[in-house]
Amino acid sequence: MRNILIIGAGKSTSYLIKYFLDKSIDEKLHITVGDILLENAEKILENHSNSTAIKLDIFNDDERREAIKKADIVVSMLPARLHIEVAKDCITHKKNMVTASYVSKEMEALNAEVKANNLIFMNEIGVDPGLDHMSAKQVIDDIHDQGGKIILFESFTGGLIAPEDDTNLWNYKFTWNPRNVVIAGQGGAAKFIQEGTYKYIPYHKLFRRTEFLEVDNYGKFEAYANRDSLKYKEVYGLNNILTLYRGTIRRVGFSKAWNIFIQLGMTDDSYTMEGSEYMSYRDFTNSFLPYSPTDSVELKLRYYLKIDQDDIMWEKLLELNLFDGAKKVGLKNATPAQILQKILEDSWTLEADDKDMIVMYHKFGYELNGERKQIDASMVALGVDQTYTAMAKTVGLPVAIATLQILNGKIKSPGVQIPINKHVYQPILKELQEYGIKFIEKEVPYLGYNPNNVAG
Repeated sequence: MRNILIIGAGKSTSYLIKYFLDKSIDEKLHITVGDILLENAEKILENHSNSTAIKLDIFNDDERREAIKKADIVVSMLPARLHIEVAKDCITHKKNMVTASYVSKEMEALNAEVKANNLIFMNEIGVDPGLDHMSAKQVIDDIHDQGGKIILFESFTGGLIAPEDDTNLWNYKFTWNPRNVVIAGQGGAAKFIQEGTYKYIPYHKLFRRTEFLEVDNYGKFEAYANRDSLKYKEVYGLNNILTLYRGTIRRVGFSKAWNIFIQLGMTDDSYTMEGSEYMSYRDFTNSFLPYSPTDSVELKLRYYLKIDQDDIMWEKLLELNLFDGAKKVGLKNATPAQILQKILEDSWTLEADDKDMIVMYHKFGYELNGERKQIDASMVALGVDQTYTAMAKTVGLPVAIATLQILNGKIKSPGVQIPINKHVYQPILKELQEYGIKFIEKEVPYLGYNPNNVAG
């Protein structure tokens, strides 16, 4: 039996582990899942005969090294910042490694050592990053193989709630790390290229500069710019491209409403609030508003942000209980962002039977034989319930398939890498279709970047 060690049994591992268990007999696999909470690992393995659950504290050097030493390949589903110690142990014990996370500077620094030991460290093999890389590169490489030149590439991904469980005015529930949603877009201006011109959107304007998308059978969406689109020029071999833009998908109207939190200062994560544990939700909201001896918190907020009482924006704020004087924050020394996250989790946490949805959309503009053409490609994946989510499916299955490809010697090139080479992405994308993860491509008239845009 070949031992696959999975470190971390969090929300994104349900499909990953099921994939391995389903193939454990034919592929002669034994799956070891280690988690700081043993019950998490035990719950997801359900006493399968070809599995072992272990308590694994990633900060306990002896525990971590012993588990890695026994493995044939290691899958780290830890938060990105914790991969590096696992990676170093994998080099020491000569084990291949797979993660769904972005390649950090620390991970990239290991590349020479990884290659010297003839090891494969596959990263960015989840949904975004991961599925976005593979699906985009498949089309880009095909256009290049025909002699075409890419002049526009736009890519959008969103983790959303499925239409049948879309029960709030925001058309949104948390399908991944809530903290990442609350602080999205911070840390610098969004950077992209539009018709050959470099463009920048500062954080305080980010959610008011959106692009609309139409997905067949699922309606209209909006997207706001990701922080740095420019790094994909080199990654995808698009150094001479005219338009390069990556964004995050939401339902129409979300971004305008979210901008209210930014204007108030509720998404700030740089300071702590005095007495935060004793604050009510109403106190929290009031702390960002001017003092008035007569006006209510509600009235002050509407005046401050110029929101009419019959505006849907106002209804969205009321829905979140931001003015509740009884509910307490209960978080000591909390930042505004941490308190906002707590408030949103009251309303936006998935119910047991809720289905989530992943939407991915690519636009490829290119020149071929003197003509400008465009291909749009979209993918929608739906979850089953709170455990077998679309997020877990689109993250976990690419990780699982890549891991087995490496274990079976079908991916051979050593080094710290991401899945942008044909011999890596082609078989993974092909197998993903068996699980309903499939892109629908269609040719459309070439329109360039956002047709509503003015020149320049």
